[in-house]
Formats: sequence, structure tokens, C-alpha cells
Amino acid sequence: MIRCYITRSPARLDVIARNLAAGVEWIQIREKTLSARALFELVEAAIKLPNPHASKIIVNTRADLALAAGVAGAAGVHLPSGSPPARFWRRPGFLVGVSCHSVDDVRQAEAEGADYAVFGPVFQPLSKSSGLEPRGLDGLARAAKAVRIPVLALGGVTRENAGACVSSGAAGIAGISMFQDALRAW
Repeated sequence: MIRCYITRSPARLDVIARNLAAGVEWIQIREKTLSARALFELVEAAIKLPNPHASKIIVNTRADLALAAGVAGAAGVHLPSGSPPARFWRRPGFLVGVSCHSVDDVRQAEAEGADYAVFGPVFQPLSKSSGLEPRGLDGLARAAKAVRIPVLALGGVTRENAGACVSSGAAGIAGISMFQDALRAW
């Protein structure tokens, strides 16, 4: 199961370090309010942290910065829905993921070259209001079955319901609160 910690603004290096030490597979640095320079410096600082499990650092939205930071060790970019096609950013060994909210979105992400999709909200989000109705486990199952790329569940995912997401076909889970607020590492 892929576990993807999405940072909450402002990202804290101690929380990123704790999740790296715990072996969370992917850490998506999501900082929409930082300048390009500040975001690049944050990504560089995260890449320099001890990473005993070879977790992947993924940059949210800013493909240009993710590609630049890729030289230093960033593994990829996560694009919001409606972004230029994933194939535009394709580079060897560089992950490109896309946020999706419907089965059609997931199919489009795969057709446009995405390596993975984050689907949601599956449940009512814990950390923010998405403005979207929860898709439920049935919606997640339909999305996961519609494509060959990994689909991660997002939105209201907790330690208690993560297993149900995987049982519904998700390749893993993504979230903010369950990784950010946990007093103990995953």
C-alpha cells in the first residue's frame, strides 16, 4: 500500500522528517502560497533530510520546480485536475500524478500519461472543505477498476478506514491530517 503524506501549509520539516523516518512512501509538498524560490528551498531542505526508506518527494502543482528539484532528488509532480496533460511533463524516472474527482477524470489522467491518480474525496475531508460531495467506497472502487494506473484514496481517510479503501481497489491512501496530526508515526 502506498502512503502519501500531503503537507499542510506551512509545511514543517520536523513533520516531514517524522514521516520520512516512518517510511511513508511518498511525501507531496503542497504549499500554494509560497513564492517559487521559497518552495524550491523547502523542497531542497526536505530532500536533504535523512530518508532511510528512500521515500519519494513530490512537488504539488509546480512542475517547473519539481523538474528543477529533480536534479537534487525530487521524484515528481502532482498536478491538479485541469492541468496540461501529464505527458507534457514526462521525463525518465519522473512521476506525474493527477487529482481526479470522477471515473472520467481517472480515465483521462491515464490516457494523458499520468503515472497515478489521487481520487476523492472518498469521505468528508478532515482538513479542508473540498466543495465536492464524497464519492464513497463504491465510487473509489469504480475509479480503481477503470484504469491500470495506481489510484490513491483521498479525503477523510483515517487509520480506521484506510483498509476499506485498499479493499475497494485503491493502491494506497493520501492525506493531510492522518499524517500531519498523528502523534505517532505511521
